[in-house]
Amino acid sequence: MDAYSGRSTLPAPSHERHFYSTKRAFGRFGIRIFDPVLMTQPHWHGHIEANFAIDFEMEYQVDGQVLSLPANRLVVFWAGVPHQLTKVTKLPGHSHKLCNIYLPLDAFLIMNHIAGLQVALLGGGMIVLPESLCSAEQLRRWYADYRSGDFERAELVKMELNALFRRAALADLNFLRPPQHEASGDRALSSAHIRHVIAMVRHVLENLEKPLRNSDITAVTGLHENYALSLFTQVMRAPLKQFVIRMRLMRARALLVESSLAIATVVEASGFSSISQFYAQFKAGYGLSPAALREQYLRMEVR
Repeated sequence: MDAYSGRSTLPAPSHERHFYSTKRAFGRFGIRIFDPVLMTQPHWHGHIEANFAIDFEMEYQVDGQVLSLPANRLVVFWAGVPHQLTKVTKLPGHSHKLCNIYLPLDAFLIMNHIAGLQVALLGGGMIVLPESLCSAEQLRRWYADYRSGDFERAELVKMELNALFRRAALADLNFLRPPQHEASGDRALSSAHIRHVIAMVRHVLENLEKPLRNSDITAVTGLHENYALSLFTQVMRAPLKQFVIRMRLMRARALLVESSLAIATVVEASGFSSISQFYAQFKAGYGLSPAALREQYLRMEVR
């Protein structure tokens, strides 16, 4: 069961309800505005997550550390770090809604001119953006674009998020939790380690349709293969092979719902070695067959 299992005032489209599940394929873009619900336990998933608490303050536990999140400010972090909403303090106001934005990791890592922010967030940092950069009204507009069912409007939201991050990166970032490579301690990862992991992720995303061996992926770092694999698992909270499968599933799903390509063509474009392997991985990741997912998407009514 999803740890955020509160009832939203506007339910998400049915095909998006598990976009942050850890047991299914992760990485779907999504936006929600809902009544905040305390989490019974920490969870983590494959997104850059942004939280905006409208007229209330939140207390989070992030990897065991207690943090206070301010009201009416956009807070951004890598959701691969275990996190848990543990306290809500309402302030004078009428809304008291929580807006969550789930930005798939691949979409975040291909954004331009935010390399420093990418390293900081994958290193476990949590940032709070200036109030002037983002408002509740803007988030409601993005939510309306997302819920419209219009692919172009959803893509515009991602472009505007990139511009927002670029503006934030022009000034010194305001950290609620510093990147762990800036924390003290001999076991802290360095920014160079994080950059190596980003290089591996980008190589995967740029070559998904090709055979991908661990040795080919780790070669882009110049590090020993076993050491690079260990770094990857430490930062991404998933082994490299599992990550590759998840990224291939994400590509396959996008091709299924955004094109009329034959399933055999989708299999090839997503890099799966056989149709039987693809069907097995897809059913395990999404809980239904590729044809059923495409049919569900085509029949879906935007509510």
